[in-house]
Amino acid sequence: MSENPSLSPSAIQASRDVRAVISRLRRRILNASEIEDLTLGQASVLARLSNKEGVTASELASVEGVRHQSMTAMITSLADRSLVTRSPDPGDGRRLLIALTPEGRRRVEEGRQARTEWLAGQLQDKCTEEERRSVIATMAVLERLIRD
Repeated sequence: MSENPSLSPSAIQASRDVRAVISRLRRRILNASEIEDLTLGQASVLARLSNKEGVTASELASVEGVRHQSMTAMITSLADRSLVTRSPDPGDGRRLLIALTPEGRRRVEEGRQARTEWLAGQLQDKCTEEERRSVIATMAVLERLIRD
């Protein structure tokens, strides 16, 4: 695949660098939460449910990019661990709505806290104040890229 000739070399290099660093950083941040008994997929489902409860397995499968059957198995596993509940949809009794249990919410919050503390510690230990301010400014630029 050839590169678009209208793109500047610096735009191409910046794109490669940002994608590579974000990918590695994401893995390191996820590993910091030490959710040994959960898969990354299960942790992702719990995080999604913390933002929007009462969703169906089909909705979760769609946003997570997995088959409905895979999501159903994942939800069953999470329910067996008392991390999620399944209850009939009041608007359509044929559907089940998935929600976090208090234990599921606690696990999500602990994971977020661990990831925040890990990254803040890395920024504190390995960066100067000026570099941290540069990171903050860079995040504003990257945020602008994802806005429509």
